[in-house]
Amino acid sequence: MKKALPAGAALLAFCLLSACNRGEKAPSAQEQRQQARNAPIPVGVAAVQQKDVQVFLTGLGAVTAYNTVTVKSRVDGAIVKINFTEGQHVNKGDLLAEIDPRPYQVALDQAQANLARDEALLNTSKLNLTRNEQLTKAGVVAVQALDTQRAETGQYEGTVQGDQASIASAKLNLTYSKITAPISGRVGLRLVDVGNIVHASDANGICTITQLKPIAVIFTLPEDNVNEVRARMKQGALLADAYTRDDRTVIESGKLETIDNQIDATTGTVKLKAVFDNKNEQLWPNEFVNIHLRLNTDKNAIVIPSSAIQRGPQGTFVYLVGQNNTVQVRNIQIKLSQGLTSVVGSGLQPGERIVTDGQERLQVDAKVQPQAPQKNGQNDQGPSSQAIGSGPGA
Repeated sequence: MKKALPAGAALLAFCLLSACNRGEKAPSAQEQRQQARNAPIPVGVAAVQQKDVQVFLTGLGAVTAYNTVTVKSRVDGAIVKINFTEGQHVNKGDLLAEIDPRPYQVALDQAQANLARDEALLNTSKLNLTRNEQLTKAGVVAVQALDTQRAETGQYEGTVQGDQASIASAKLNLTYSKITAPISGRVGLRLVDVGNIVHASDANGICTITQLKPIAVIFTLPEDNVNEVRARMKQGALLADAYTRDDRTVIESGKLETIDNQIDATTGTVKLKAVFDNKNEQLWPNEFVNIHLRLNTDKNAIVIPSSAIQRGPQGTFVYLVGQNNTVQVRNIQIKLSQGLTSVVGSGLQPGERIVTDGQERLQVDAKVQPQAPQKNGQNDQGPSSQAIGSGPGA
């Protein structure tokens, strides 16, 4: 039984037969290769643009609560009431918990009673002192007795002052039995339940409050960038953008607040602190984010996709697409690169077309078939951003 010819072989045989019937000669393999070489090469093409470019430094940072407070009891006693729920936003001064106030109320009552008793004794001593002073002048009472009475009056005055201090202490302890929020922020998980005995010396406390509005991000930059950042800070506040971990989406914009007072000798980096309003609470403590610290704006810069840049023995170059869709090599100088975008210092003009994809098949005077450049789904300020030497931690 004969096997049927494959479809490709059958088509080739049909073409050869047709050529023979017309008296035409089939192209040789060499001619076919030459035709393939002369065929236009499909490449991605983009136009050189002129626009303002934001120059920035990038660093990896961790979100940190602007203030964090562990709420603890300042007196000992049993928790009788919890006035907050976990995750609740509280304002400074809000009542969070109550400790049994009765022992402190009793201590206050006792201190007030002692004061009343000692004030009565002081008043009696003062009357006796006044009487003795008059009798001493008349020669009825000895001077020694007068001095003794003065000393006794002084003792009672001291006792009264001590009683007043005891009352102030008892009132303070009574106030401390009501635990209030020292700052505004978000309450974390409850660390103690109603009925437990708490002490001022407890390490864990009752809860933790973190201030989320505003919020801070601690990030790092190479030590080589410190002088540049300091110089820019003298000219005004530097803006900082917090990006998601994939470095594609801006979460929040804020300002650089300060630079750490020393460089980490082990990593060669310095810590910086940026502050964000965080109105929508999109930044969360201990979240990792990418920070883009804006330095300045390069006005009317010549901008090309970084994928168009090639490097060879003669330096950096691009393939330029001419009017007849043939390519030529154009040497260029790169001013800076930021992610998927590069700023050209010299060598290109706005509107010229350059090859961004498919350069591996090109040579001078090659014929090309321009196509739209491929989209990779990343923004122009992606994870590989390298603006003016941003390095470790970026």
